[in-house]
Amino acid sequence: MARPFTLLIKPAGPDCNIACEYCFYACKSEMFSSGAHRMTDEVQECLVKSYLECCFEQSSFAFQGGEPTLMGLDFYKRLIELQKQYGLPGQIISNALQTNGILLDDQWGKFLAEYKFLTGISLDGPKEYHDIYRKDRAGSGTFDRVMAGIEACQRNNAEYNILVLLNNINVQSPDKLFDFFIGLGVQYLQFIPCVEKAENNSQKTSPHSITPEEYGNFMNRIFDRWLDYDIRKLSVRLFDSMLSYLLGNPHTECTFGRQCADYIVIEHNGDAFCCDFYVTGDTRLGNIMETPIGRLGKNEIKCTFNRKKTEIDNKCLICRYLDICRGGCPKDRAMLTGTHKVPSYFCEGYKMFFAYALPRLEIIAHDIQTGK
Repeated sequence: MARPFTLLIKPAGPDCNIACEYCFYACKSEMFSSGAHRMTDEVQECLVKSYLECCFEQSSFAFQGGEPTLMGLDFYKRLIELQKQYGLPGQIISNALQTNGILLDDQWGKFLAEYKFLTGISLDGPKEYHDIYRKDRAGSGTFDRVMAGIEACQRNNAEYNILVLLNNINVQSPDKLFDFFIGLGVQYLQFIPCVEKAENNSQKTSPHSITPEEYGNFMNRIFDRWLDYDIRKLSVRLFDSMLSYLLGNPHTECTFGRQCADYIVIEHNGDAFCCDFYVTGDTRLGNIMETPIGRLGKNEIKCTFNRKKTEIDNKCLICRYLDICRGGCPKDRAMLTGTHKVPSYFCEGYKMFFAYALPRLEIIAHDIQTGK
């Protein structure tokens, strides 16, 4: 049996109803036919049936994009029926939705709550920060519409977390962001550092990217605020992942995992890929309409791809943080250099954070183990 993996499903492909300046996935539309990209009923049914036939202890469906809510609520209602039809007795099934929040309303909120979807909503901070890069196609900010979607989740007790893309603007204001999210009642936060190549220049980063030092300083300050607030009331994904590691469990953050093998990307047309940062012809595993998902998980292309994570630079091999970092994400290694056999772009930022936070995280982990 293949190692268990999550499906990252892009039912509307790269299509989106807004036009964020820093989006890395919009360009993938060039790989597919022109016009709207939507998963058909046939592909959806094949996806559910084939994945559940893998008989993993837990089968995890994660929908993202592009913008997955463009499929409409009926698509997800049918998903639930298909999962009931093809799920085996005792099989655990979980669903997640990563969205810009624009289309979320009370109908969505009730559905997401009833079927226990974990919903990740992108929000880059207060209006003056969020609206800088997260605009619609008319150039207008989307903050107010995202907040309406969050309020729909809150009214209907739908569990959600917030995904924050750290860019060159909001990374300067950790305290403002922290206070804003606490005031909003957020319980789950994920900070994603932005780094993209500048247009037509592979050796420089884009204007909205952040530096490793900015990332390290930001996370160190958020760590202090988290400790001063209440670590039991706020989950920050990076900190949770570090604690998981210190408690003897795998990292929950794939960036620091030992290998890249935890998910397979399924595009709207059934094409399967190793990772959504590597949706290219070279990493195409096949199509689920032609090959069972279980076989795709054992594909030699995927096995070769997984080894990228383990091919670590000599500087990393002698680093004191090797075991907790594992060289970071191959995407961040290859961003400017074209090779994954170098340290991560964020290496110095990671080391800043590890040096600052690890001693206190080790104390927290010890307290958890001893029941304090």
